[in-house]
Order: sequence, then structure tokens, then C-alpha cells
Amino acid sequence: MSPRSASVNEELRRRSRQRLLQATVDLVDEHGYEATTLADIADRAGAARGLVSYYFPGKRQLLQSAVHRLMHTQLSAALARAPHPTGEDAGRELLARAIDAILGLARDRPRLMRTHMAGILQAEGFIQCPEQQQLATALRDTVIAYGCDDPDTDYRLLRALLMGAVVAVLLPGAPMPTTRLRAELFQRYGLDWELGDPPPPEEDRQEDRQEGRQEEPTESRDEGPPQGEPHDALRGDPPTAPRPTDTSAKPSHAGTHEAAPAADPEGPAVRCP
Repeated sequence: MSPRSASVNEELRRRSRQRLLQATVDLVDEHGYEATTLADIADRAGAARGLVSYYFPGKRQLLQSAVHRLMHTQLSAALARAPHPTGEDAGRELLARAIDAILGLARDRPRLMRTHMAGILQAEGFIQCPEQQQLATALRDTVIAYGCDDPDTDYRLLRALLMGAVVAVLLPGAPMPTTRLRAELFQRYGLDWELGDPPPPEEDRQEDRQEGRQEEPTESRDEGPPQGEPHDALRGDPPTAPRPTDTSAKPSHAGTHEAAPAADPEGPAVRCP
């Protein structure tokens, strides 16, 4: 049996690497980063445990490469989706598709993307692996198609805006709706809402309702104190006991005036506009 050619070996290594990357995103998405071991990843990919260490120095580097590959795959599929845009608005359509692809990952795979964003902010820094370079090239080509004069700078700006939007979607306890962030990014680049992959109207309304419930205060601050409540309650002071009526006071004589009541040193309650 003749030995395999160099090209065949290269293809086998490429497929093995891709299986490891795919197994990584699937397992982390299912069980979380801490619960996923390199042995689990190798088993899911059908590869030897030593093959993981051969390709990647550690789990953190493996995860970052895996997520960058996923982002590049999603982005490339969105950009190549039929019908392929043509004409003078083709670049705007491609940019809209790119924005929707990245926001869609944050919406659909929050555990995975939250883990990824936390990892790239570690002290070890951002890893410029081959998968990240492929993603960068796709985004840079998109801003060129959009018509940017300085692709290198505009690509980095787009990347920063997308990263910020992803963090806003994934922020625990105070997430922003993807539709709201989509609107902000589309306005920033002058894109029509119908471009790209717009969310269905029902999803848009549902996210708005969810945001309203998150932001609705339990007690309004600008309505002033409730009826019958002394102003001291706004300051947290204990309520003042009512002053007893002096029944022995003599009525005032005709032609004289009673002194005006002393002004409240704290002033009246102020209503916010």
C-alpha cells in the first residue's frame, strides 16, 4: 500500500481540526466552559486526546478559535445567501447581513458567546488564530463593498461596534433587545430596516415588551408624595406629631392681622419635569 500524499494528509488534518472546533462550540454551548474537558471534546470529535494538544496549546485557545470559526461560517453563509445582492445597494445589503449574522449568534447561542466574550478580555489577550484572520478578512471585504474609504480603520470600528452590541445583548440582568441594537447600528451606517435579515414584527414587539418590563420602575419618582403624606416622608424624617390646639387662645381683635405661618425651611415638594 502506497503512502498517502502530502495533500491527502493535509486534508485529513484540516478535517480533524474542524471536527475538534465544532465539538468545542457544541459542548460549551450545552454544558458550559468549566464542565467541558479536553477529553470530552476529543471524544465528541472522534479524535485521540493527544490530537487536541497537538493543534491547540490549551482549552482557552481552542474555544476562541472554535467561536471565531463559527462566526466566520455564519457570516460567510449570510453573505453568500441567495439572492446575491447586485447594483449600487449591494454593499449596504451585505453590511446589513453581516450585522444580523453576528447579532443572531448572540441571540441564539448566549452561553457560548458570553463565554467567548469573557475569554477574550482575559490578560492573555486576543488570539489572532487562522479562524480569526478569516473572520477579519470577511468583515474587511464587507466594509470595502459598503464603500468605506479607509477599510482597515473602518473594519476595526465595525468590529468594535459589533463586540459592544454582543456584550449589550448578553449582559446578565440588564440585556438589551437585539432589535434595538440592530436599529442603532443600522442608523449608524444609514441602512434601511428591510435590508439584511429583519426580525419578524412579532419578535420586534415581544422584545419591546420585555424591555419595558425590565425598565419599568416599581415606584415613580416624579409623581410627588402620595395624597395625605407629609413632605417629611420624602426626606426619610420621622413624621411630626400634630401640634395640639390651644383652646385658651383669645380671638384676635378687629383691625389686626394674624402672622403668616413660618415657611418650611426645606421648601415645598418639587415635581420633576
